[in-house]
Amino acid sequence: MRRIFGIETEYGITCAAPLGHPPIDAEQAARRLFNPVVNRHRSSNVFLGNGGRLYLDVGSHPEYATAECDYLADLLAQDVAGQEIFSDLLVTTNRQLQADGINGQIHLFKNNRDSQGNSCGCHENYLLHRSADFMGMADALITFFITRQILVGAGLIDKEGGYHFSQRADKIYDPISAATTRVRPIINTRDEPLANSDQYRRMHVIVGDSNICEATTALKVGMTIALLDAIDCSLNLTDLAIADPMNAIRKINADLSGRASLKLKVGGYLDAVEIQNRIFQRVMNTLGDAGELETTRERVKVGDFDPLELWERMLRCFQKEDFQAVNTEIDWVIKKNLLEQTAKRHQLSMNSAAISRLDLAYHDISAAGLAPALRQAGMMRKLLTCEEIATAKTYPPRTTRANMRGMILREAERLRRDVSVDWLHVRIDKSIMPTVMLGDPFANEGEILDKLLVELQERA
Repeated sequence: MRRIFGIETEYGITCAAPLGHPPIDAEQAARRLFNPVVNRHRSSNVFLGNGGRLYLDVGSHPEYATAECDYLADLLAQDVAGQEIFSDLLVTTNRQLQADGINGQIHLFKNNRDSQGNSCGCHENYLLHRSADFMGMADALITFFITRQILVGAGLIDKEGGYHFSQRADKIYDPISAATTRVRPIINTRDEPLANSDQYRRMHVIVGDSNICEATTALKVGMTIALLDAIDCSLNLTDLAIADPMNAIRKINADLSGRASLKLKVGGYLDAVEIQNRIFQRVMNTLGDAGELETTRERVKVGDFDPLELWERMLRCFQKEDFQAVNTEIDWVIKKNLLEQTAKRHQLSMNSAAISRLDLAYHDISAAGLAPALRQAGMMRKLLTCEEIATAKTYPPRTTRANMRGMILREAERLRRDVSVDWLHVRIDKSIMPTVMLGDPFANEGEILDKLLVELQERA
């Protein structure tokens, strides 16, 4: 089936001063960051003309949710577009700080852990058909997400200077739950499909790290889409279910060899590398036998980049214990090399303040961030062009419901009409036309859109 997917990213925020205590706290910094948004939209929770959503979440976390996508290239462009939108807001806000005589600079971090150990999330969403046996596939999905961190983690230094795959793994406390904050699960089961609930449900995954490298984001989502496609083709992974998921997720995170021994429910032991190898081979075989492999590849490729090829190549690196072949494509590898080389050159310990600052700079999306320089130096692979990102900042994907939402919002802004929208609904304020429900996430145009546009234009 065609599949809708998206990413929600919470950003960390701080206001740093050249010397001494921050001049404003995180809550004040977040409110200042959103002042231009509030001034323009009269709200800090807005849907944008590109189909995405920009809002200030609980705990002063600026957050961006991508539009609905059914091609990975669109999702990646949308994700980076959200980062660029916040980067633009940072420039405006920091200029205003200077004009107000506040000696500080606001920084946003696309990461998942602050210096106090607090965690913010990167949530993935995948559309499933209502007829799918969601709970029946839960054990297989939990095993996949627990072991996926060895490939797509963003890298973490602990207080003792040890390096881990993931920033998020140790902050997860339940395999499956309806909670999202106090007891964070790997998969959130709140049944909120944001589509026709008779046909669809939405799998809400909150275990993943926020990624800086575009190739890592593409691998994280691309491999998950391929697995879900294979499950739709009757792939069974129940024999790989892990006996104690919450112990396993921490055990894997702390062992960079990927070879920590994990007890299976059916008995016996496997490590994360072997589990991922078996999942990869079964996904490829299942999709190949069903004649669906090329269809899946078409939807997950980004230009000439194939995340399924990177999935296989990354697993070979674990076999060889040599990550040179992926050292510009995988976040935890890129950052580990950078931090270790810097520590060695300057004779610093990995838990020194200077290395911690460098670690944070890797995730900084302000002008002080390291990613642009790493890309320029050929140390981080870039998949998207500047033109693709600029387009995604303004326009939604053309093949999903987001196309209709974005078109309505852009036309309403041009005509200076007020409209109220969410993921499912559109209402033209001060109109006799009732609220319109957009229950089909694959409907990108049609009679409903035509009627809404006519209503906007006739009453402008």
